[in-house]
Amino acid sequence: MGMVRVSGYSVSLDGFGAGPNQSMENPLGVGGGQLHGWLFPTQTFQKMLFDKEEGSTGIDNDFAAQGFVNIGAWILGRNMFGPERGPWKDMSWEGWWGDTPPYHAPTFILTNHPREPIQKEGGTTFYFVTEGIHAALEQAQAAAGEKDVRIVGGANTINQYLDAGLVDEMHYVISPVFLGDGERLFAGVDLAARGYKCARMVASDNATHVILERAAKDAD
Repeated sequence: MGMVRVSGYSVSLDGFGAGPNQSMENPLGVGGGQLHGWLFPTQTFQKMLFDKEEGSTGIDNDFAAQGFVNIGAWILGRNMFGPERGPWKDMSWEGWWGDTPPYHAPTFILTNHPREPIQKEGGTTFYFVTEGIHAALEQAQAAAGEKDVRIVGGANTINQYLDAGLVDEMHYVISPVFLGDGERLFAGVDLAARGYKCARMVASDNATHVILERAAKDAD
């Protein structure tokens, strides 16, 4: 079985992983796009989203690329799938990413409302899990086999997995902006009590990359 990872999650200097008032027009919340200024210019992002053979290299690109290595399944909170809340109404909505999402593997969406799986081009199939974080992780690990499971977000989803001690490694990125409000990473999570430590910090011209690791479960 592979690792459970969070990779490339961006937060502001005041700790927010998304701005306030998330909507169709502002999927990352008001001002939330600023969090990813380190990512957008990278070769990895340009290739992933636009299939362009261009973009910046260096520290930011290296971290972005590493986030896609050895991933066999993904877990997303519902907000990462779309703007709709409550029971599903717009069944034509199949994610933010068009016909070919960037996941290329089974992708499990946490939700309170059941929905049939959606198969997309490029190997992505969305599965909707209503039984909570543990059930989603079990399904993702079964799908991933020996590969890793990557938890994408949002902050509430990551916080739940951290608080349960289920994340083996977390890479998050501190962007040099303030949002003032929104969805706060680490809210209500005692990282030290859960066995997490800072293993590495690397600064680029655009952001600071932080790697957290959790002590092996055998040591608990």
